[in-house]
Amino acid sequence: MKYKIITGMLAATVLLLAGCGEKQAPSTMQDGTYTAQMAEYSHGWREFVTITVKNGVIVTAEYNAENPSGFIKSWDNTYMNNMKTVTGTYPNEYTRYYAAFLKNQKDVPKIDALTGATSSGANFKRLSEAVVNKAKQGDSTIAFVEMEENKE
Repeated sequence: MKYKIITGMLAATVLLLAGCGEKQAPSTMQDGTYTAQMAEYSHGWREFVTITVKNGVIVTAEYNAENPSGFIKSWDNTYMNNMKTVTGTYPNEYTRYYAAFLKNQKDVPKIDALTGATSSGANFKRLSEAVVNKAKQGDSTIAFVEMEENKE
């Protein structure tokens, strides 16, 4: 009889201690709207990703950049014409290309870089990871992502 009582007490103690461990981040995203943006401007623009999550799935995704006055990069026709002739792509094209990777996802997918916009692709990947982490925490404050160190 004592054996059963001691065994029961040990089992209860183990269960209580297991519940006191570190809380792990939820594996599913919480419904809401979340944003991650670069901490600093680069060449006059600060990139950002905004997602809306419903039922744990990303239903909308926007990737773009804005200047200090709030003007959106993909609206800049002069920038578009200059970039297209040099790289073969332009902001309105590559921002939609990258944002499409997030739609209908439950986590950060594998993201393929677009030729001519590889630097933006690297930033998009980092911003996507940050914004999905915010969504998993249910934290609607803006995530600020530091610039990647120059590897030259």
